[in-house]
Amino acid sequence: MACAFLFPGQGSQAVGMGRSLAAAFPAAREVFEEVDDALNYKLARLMFEGPESDLTLTENAQPALMTASIAVLRVLEREGGIDLRDKVAFVAGHSLGEYSALAAARTFDLGDTARLLRRRGQAMQRAVPVGDGAMAALLGLDLEAAQAIAAEAVARTPEGSDPDICDVANDNAPGQVVVSGHKAAVERAVAVAAERGAKRSVLLPVSAPFHCRLMQPAADEMQKALAGIVMRQPTVPLVANVTAAPVSDPDTVRDLLVRQVTGMVRWRESVLAMRRAGVSRTFELGAGKVLTGLVKRIDREVAGQSVGEPGDIETVLKLL
Repeated sequence: MACAFLFPGQGSQAVGMGRSLAAAFPAAREVFEEVDDALNYKLARLMFEGPESDLTLTENAQPALMTASIAVLRVLEREGGIDLRDKVAFVAGHSLGEYSALAAARTFDLGDTARLLRRRGQAMQRAVPVGDGAMAALLGLDLEAAQAIAAEAVARTPEGSDPDICDVANDNAPGQVVVSGHKAAVERAVAVAAERGAKRSVLLPVSAPFHCRLMQPAADEMQKALAGIVMRQPTVPLVANVTAAPVSDPDTVRDLLVRQVTGMVRWRESVLAMRRAGVSRTFELGAGKVLTGLVKRIDREVAGQSVGEPGDIETVLKLL
């Protein structure tokens, strides 16, 4: 049985995440302490106690979600002697989760990963003034239909104005595609989607329009940040967001992480690629169950398990 370890993205955060794991396992506590030291900031306290308004800030949510994921991994490694090279065919993460996946596969040191994600969150927030951008989920439509809707939303930019940007940001699962860009264009996309038979379209509660061309300033900043980081070949291949294909070369990984900031997260295709390569079970490490739910929608033959609480550890070790 081939399996993959998956790592969640922004939106999965919740006050209290990782708290019970840290209370139960020294290996988890060590991860929280190391990240606190790397950031010179009490991120663990924010994760365990809130307030939620601070935890959801992009610059906090991104390193926090990574920390929760790696805490789970370190517990599996210490309690069960798990070695990714023996047990896992691929790692993959949704957006920021790609950094968690690379930390799990030892491409990045934990401290470097935390600092990169703090910088990534700050850069993404700075890239577009608050209120200028938006994201919306188009439900009940496939990727091709969503791409046509995004193009139509741009075509409807008022005459005499510079063309707005509206890009497909996430192809998450069949019938769940997200668009991102200028707020006016995304609102037009929601209206067009209703005309084209979408089941429902909803604006998302995000602070910036992620994974679209408006994020180019953040991509430029991450290119500089990644240039100064030591990167090793991952111990198991990463299925990259922007290519939906396995990658192991560190220079290629660095390039894809830069492209990912403005590029589409091809999650549906990534899961299908892992399935074709023989993966029949996935484990979602860290906060929430979002990716486990998406995997089920993409291919019901793939068994999924979320791993975030102490009670999950024994179950997973038996399955592995």
